Amino acid sequence: MRLLKENNVAFRFHDFSKDGLSREKIIEWLSMHPLQKVLNKKSTAWRILSPEEQQTAETETGAVNLIMQYSNLIKRPVAEISGTTLIGFDDKEYRTALNL
Repeated sequence: MRLLKENNVAFRFHDFSKDGLSREKIIEWLSMHPLQKVLNKKSTAWRILSPEEQQTAETETGAVNLIMQYSNLIKRPVAEISGTTLIGFDDKEYRTALNL
């Protein structure tokens, strides 16, 4: 958000925990990015899942169901910029997408 503010880029913040997240949006992101890029296996939420629950995330359907249940399993930030979706933060990637 700092990069956006410093460069006067208007944005709308969407808090997955408070504002929710649709199954369709998760599937859309997974159609653009591999599952391992979307699913944050380093998160606290991932570590508290049982091995059986973690196993279900090996398929897209299982991962979508888990993310619907635990939205903090998504790697953040997620930015939708002019038809492009960026997952995780990479300064160069953001600057390119924003023409900065």
